[in-house]
Amino acid sequence: VGYNLSPLLWKKVKNGLSAGRVQSVALRLICEREKEVEEFIPEEYWSLDADFSKGKTKFTAQLVQYKGAKVDLKSEESVNNIINEIKNSDCVVTDIKESEKTVRPKAPFTTSKLQQASANRLGYTSRKTMQIAQQLYEGIQIGSTRVGLITYMRTDSVRISQTAIDDVRAWISENYPDQLPEEKIEYASGKGAQDAHEGIRPTYVKYTPDSIKEYLTRDQLRLYSIIWERFVSSQMKNAKTKTQSVDISAGDALFRVSASKLSEKGFYNVIKTLSSKDEVTGNLPSLKVGEKLASGTFYPEQHFTQGPARYTDASIVKTLEEKGIGRPSTYAPIISVLLDRYYVTRSNKQLVPTQLGKIICTILVESFPDVINEQFTSDVETDLDKVEQSELVWNTMISDFYGPFKKRVDEVNETTQSIKGTLDEKTDQVCEKCGKPMVKKLGRFGYFLACSGFPECHNTKSIPLAKCPRPGCNGSIVARKTKGRGKEFYGCTNYPECDFITHFKPIDVYCPKCGWFLVEKYDKKNGSYKSCINPDCDYLHSADEAIAAEAAGAFAAANAEDKKAGNEQ
Repeated sequence: VGYNLSPLLWKKVKNGLSAGRVQSVALRLICEREKEVEEFIPEEYWSLDADFSKGKTKFTAQLVQYKGAKVDLKSEESVNNIINEIKNSDCVVTDIKESEKTVRPKAPFTTSKLQQASANRLGYTSRKTMQIAQQLYEGIQIGSTRVGLITYMRTDSVRISQTAIDDVRAWISENYPDQLPEEKIEYASGKGAQDAHEGIRPTYVKYTPDSIKEYLTRDQLRLYSIIWERFVSSQMKNAKTKTQSVDISAGDALFRVSASKLSEKGFYNVIKTLSSKDEVTGNLPSLKVGEKLASGTFYPEQHFTQGPARYTDASIVKTLEEKGIGRPSTYAPIISVLLDRYYVTRSNKQLVPTQLGKIICTILVESFPDVINEQFTSDVETDLDKVEQSELVWNTMISDFYGPFKKRVDEVNETTQSIKGTLDEKTDQVCEKCGKPMVKKLGRFGYFLACSGFPECHNTKSIPLAKCPRPGCNGSIVARKTKGRGKEFYGCTNYPECDFITHFKPIDVYCPKCGWFLVEKYDKKNGSYKSCINPDCDYLHSADEAIAAEAAGAFAAANAEDKKAGNEQ
């Protein structure tokens, strides 16, 4: 598929592009998710928490019902009305429920599950995960001996050899004898697993993360730790949690608070790096139904509904695996190719399609809808498995597909108009070397300015993002990269005369208070928002206003570009 589609893109769009049966479907998933994100309209809602206390112990509960109905608070006024009605009411414990839950250990890692856990727990990209796993597999110098610390890391199986089972059960018996099950625990591999290699595990359980940490880099230690913990815990007893849920009435309002704790640690005895904060949620004082409590502060809080999340390395790998697209060995390279071709960029660990990626996706999906879709890609994987098992003749399978496909490629080649050069944009910038106008072009690392006098003039420079705010400086702020790790930052074009830098991306919008430019910021609590770069200025946009404005702007820009591309075709 890619062998025929890639030359088509070179001819119709620009050189250096690529397409593929798996790669292009992954791009389609990312582009379709981005469309959902851009079209989503946030809606305001409110929540209400309140402090309660018994003696010196204080805890916070959330409003769940009002006048017997589920709360649906759309405005600050509705929340304040409830507070005014209940603030002087008696607070009484009306119900206490206790439940016990059994938590089973998870199977050893497959490639996709390792990449997902590594992204979610350690913040590693799929490429970084596989690079470190390769180092651990090839061997680390432990004292005077070089040891391969893990088994082969490209696998879709959770099968474990009997030798490894005996090894881990012996270790558990010696260190946690009460947590050793009577029989070994077996796990089933997913449907369609090739089962050519074992699940990912440490080669020797005796090499605990603590015992060899002096020989490993920080990244190696963290990845090895989650592999070791996942494997050893997979052969230990279940854990048990106890959850207590308490309902508290205050007038017509019902508040609820829950707390969980481990009643039996089980396999959690060896879980450290993989541990989650959600497993234990604190303790409550000893309470009885009918008991009166003292009320404290009310905490009304504004929220906005969240749209679908953009794909991350972890979630796109999970989706590809669930849909049967690709193989364990291809997940990391797929993401890398999409990034290298500038079809997508990574923003706050999220995968965001570029304008080029959207154009490529549109061309391929409209021209080859039967090929660039999830079902076709998944069916091919199934057919290839059948060929391997001699249930299907390879020549027949290929000929049934290739004839109509090649005919369609030739048709598109003849009928689709080239859009080469249409991605270039005229600018008001003038080349300082030859005086000709500069044009905005798209390269493999994104947009840049190039002299329209090429090939006579080879002048290029970065796109100016904002004016330098330093008094007396007429420079512009552009993206730069550090030496070595290549981390992006933003600095003045007049360097070294002007040494202004920032690590936040500037936007071409200026502060109404001080005139400095605004930047994009991000944190887990507020998400993306905009603020003034001036450290002496307190101008801030609200996080929700910024998100809504950003989505609307991106949607409008994408529509304008698509319309422009359509007119030029």
